[in-house]
Amino acid sequence: MMRKVFAVLGLLGVFGLGAGQTAAIFQPLSQVYDVIRRYYLWADQVNDAQLIRGAIRGMVQSLGDPYSTYFTPEEYESWQRRLAGEYTGVGMEITIRKGWITVVTPLPGTPAEAAGIRPGDVILEVDGESTEGWTLEQASMRIRGPEGTPVTLKVRHPDGTVETLTIVRARIKVEAVRARYLEEEKVGYVRLLRLDEETPALLGRTLFSFPLEELRGILLDLRNNPGGLLSSAVEVASFFIDRGPIVRVRGPAFGERLYNSRGNSLPNLPLAVLVNEGTASGAEIVAGAIQDYGVGVLVGRKTFGKGLIQEIVLRFPDGGVLKLTTGEYLTAKGRQVHDVGLTPDVLVPVGRADEEDLDLKAALEWLGARAPVGVSP
Repeated sequence: MMRKVFAVLGLLGVFGLGAGQTAAIFQPLSQVYDVIRRYYLWADQVNDAQLIRGAIRGMVQSLGDPYSTYFTPEEYESWQRRLAGEYTGVGMEITIRKGWITVVTPLPGTPAEAAGIRPGDVILEVDGESTEGWTLEQASMRIRGPEGTPVTLKVRHPDGTVETLTIVRARIKVEAVRARYLEEEKVGYVRLLRLDEETPALLGRTLFSFPLEELRGILLDLRNNPGGLLSSAVEVASFFIDRGPIVRVRGPAFGERLYNSRGNSLPNLPLAVLVNEGTASGAEIVAGAIQDYGVGVLVGRKTFGKGLIQEIVLRFPDGGVLKLTTGEYLTAKGRQVHDVGLTPDVLVPVGRADEEDLDLKAALEWLGARAPVGVSP
């Protein structure tokens, strides 16, 4: 998950080394550059920018962290479009687990969801080529492509079955907030699909558009929400938590930081939060804070378990950037999330495709049993 913080660090500051030590450490790199320029058969076809970018990419990849990345200017521009929820591809969030490209979640209403991609799917092949050892960027670039073109994915589902799916790429535009008022239950239903800069304001307008005088509860749907900005997660959680820390973030460069509630002006109504295997990162911050303070219950299945913070820590003159994992977050009460996830208060088994929405049914039953005093059903 990204924090909206952009810090430019000098190389000496990054490594904490003096000039002499830095020169000694990077001498082998300089030697390789010289040897390539002198002996490589096609040296005249390789420019310095290619060599430097390759060296940077290799250094970052050696960390073994799928979330730390060097972006070329073109890759950074593409990543920003994807972060804003608009790009051309199949519509899913991916990560790396145990060396394999793994689906965090298919985004609602996208070709990936329609094709049957599920949270936890392992992508074994893309267009017949094994993905073992691929980076996230390699996988993203191969899966994305021009609108209307096909890509074939061989996937292993969480139940162990293997399936080959051909998906036609489309222009992906993911709305941050979807909502409706459930008149019969008198419940305000809000689905958050991502946490970008616009999400808190959209959520605020949505919540206060409900008829508060007759509202019996709020149903917040965070299923298949892959997260987004830390600041947005804090603002979203603040709508439901009056005061106190929303999340704790700790890292070697800054120690521990607390991000507190911005203050809640919404009536404290019964609150149910839908979560599943695709609820990740910033969405887990929101869900974890609500669960910690007991202002609502989590309904569904265990969340994904991504509890790391990334920042843009270095910008290069050519427009490239370095995105680095700089910290880990804990819930307000200090619970670890990364590789652990959040366990719902109300566990709901996975239903068949032809069944009704069991998560929604369980949440509405919970809310229905907790109507505020003085409100008629």
